[in-house]
Amino acid sequence: MPQSKIRRYIKHGTLPQLSVFEAVARLGSYTRAGEELYMAQPTVSVQIKKLTETVGLPLLEQIGKCAHLTDAGRELYLACQEIFQKFNDVEDRFASLRGLKSGRLRLAVSTTGKYFAPRMLAAFVQRHPGIEVSLQIHHRETLLERMANNTDDLYIFANPPQEGEAVIQKILPNPMVVFARADHPLARQKNIPFARFAKEPFLMREPGSGTRMVALQVFESHGVKPSIRMELSTNEAIKQAILAGLGVSIMSRYTLGLDIQQDQLVTLDIEGFPLEHHWYFSYPIGKQLSAVAQAFMDMVRNEARQLVLDHLPNTK
Repeated sequence: MPQSKIRRYIKHGTLPQLSVFEAVARLGSYTRAGEELYMAQPTVSVQIKKLTETVGLPLLEQIGKCAHLTDAGRELYLACQEIFQKFNDVEDRFASLRGLKSGRLRLAVSTTGKYFAPRMLAAFVQRHPGIEVSLQIHHRETLLERMANNTDDLYIFANPPQEGEAVIQKILPNPMVVFARADHPLARQKNIPFARFAKEPFLMREPGSGTRMVALQVFESHGVKPSIRMELSTNEAIKQAILAGLGVSIMSRYTLGLDIQQDQLVTLDIEGFPLEHHWYFSYPIGKQLSAVAQAFMDMVRNEARQLVLDHLPNTK
């Protein structure tokens, strides 16, 4: 908002002066205004004098013991009523936000988060129906860009930023496993050496994906490179490629959803798996979370397992 016309009011701390002026105008007396505001009469006079100098027009006329408004004073008194009403209105809205009767929550999550984030949001909105929510689903690189631009209120990562770059809080286990088609030759074998697994055609997520980052790290830790057959941009595409017999892949245990029993896919018993990972809340260092965002975080930290993991078969 351009402030050239009101700069002098901002500069001179006009709001306290307006409070004093409003009381004098309403009560018609410097003395009574001072009593109401717990100010000495000379202090009231000083505040009115400063306000008059700021406005550049006389605001009050002292006739006998009564203070009367000038034309400029009447205009300012009407403005005072509007200004103070606006403050009352915004304070009512703040009180509503503090009580979570209204407000907005903008949540952005990684692609695997789409299977549980709506469940948590639904529970939150059920308790606070006045809250407006939005959910964005992106791969890790896009989430980092959105965080850098402070686009959303909260972020959920499977692979969060490095410590020191953002505030990070653990939410839920997110074990990474190897998926294969149910009739894969390795499906019934136990404790399969990683070197044997590494020979299998591998289905890799696209650059920028957190799942890809995890896969590359685990192959590097074993000193081998994946035999990449295909790169795909979504978990659903990888699932369909596995079902088509094109290869195996490392994905979140919960990538295929929370409630659906899968009988066409299996998790292979590979050396070192499952990999212990988690989902995390994250937001930029220095960001002041809204009351709504803080309440959502508190709910999730306390109830995430009940809301999400209790719906999973055989989840430890």
